[in-house]
Amino acid sequence: MATTFLTAEWRNLIFANYALDRQLLEPLTPYGTELDEFDGVCYGSLVGFYFQRVKMFGRLSVPFHREFEEFNLRFYVRRKTQTGWKRGVVFVKELVPKLAITLVANTLYGEPYATCPMRHTWNVEEQTQHIAYEWKVGSDWNHIRVSADRTGHALVPESEEAFITEHYWGYTRRGETRTSEYEVVHPHWTIYPVNTYDVLCNVEKLYGAAFVPFFDQPPHSVFLADGSAVAIKSGAAIR
Repeated sequence: MATTFLTAEWRNLIFANYALDRQLLEPLTPYGTELDEFDGVCYGSLVGFYFQRVKMFGRLSVPFHREFEEFNLRFYVRRKTQTGWKRGVVFVKELVPKLAITLVANTLYGEPYATCPMRHTWNVEEQTQHIAYEWKVGSDWNHIRVSADRTGHALVPESEEAFITEHYWGYTRRGETRTSEYEVVHPHWTIYPVNTYDVLCNVEKLYGAAFVPFFDQPPHSVFLADGSAVAIKSGAAIR
């Protein structure tokens, strides 16, 4: 029986989605999984969002670690099981402003977390919401920002937004023939159309030179999701 080791709320998730080359991602794909595509495209997403009400094991709340920003780069995989396909995400790197979060994630779960100064702004006008996340790389502030409608719409089945948001498993490479699996449980999210966006990210320093050509191009799509309560549950060790 799966154990819930973290509950939280994820709020105001910005997704900037880029088409990436299979040859770039295949060496990063964990054992037992394969790249997942949407209309023949392997996507990588830059995602900024806010953690709230963080609790460990559903009850333990750590002072000063209940709310914080996160920014990550992730791509999409799937794993074939006896009951069908499990669709999941793999993180290239996850940035948070809390060193303790990084230490626990790296040491216990092998997740590629790093710590840096971060901040966010949420401003709401009559018909528009302005959401921004910033993180510091060296001495420079990077950012992902959107201006989006305040009126959202339900997630459309089989849409690109559904593909991006409905990968409910996480996979972490723990070696050449070992992978950790965990489940992320949340309801469907409301999607808010983005009117304008701006992404400034030092891709080479964060992810390496091989990623730069793909992120020098405009994103294929950008959207905002409202988020929800989430529960992260232990899965299997794949060997």
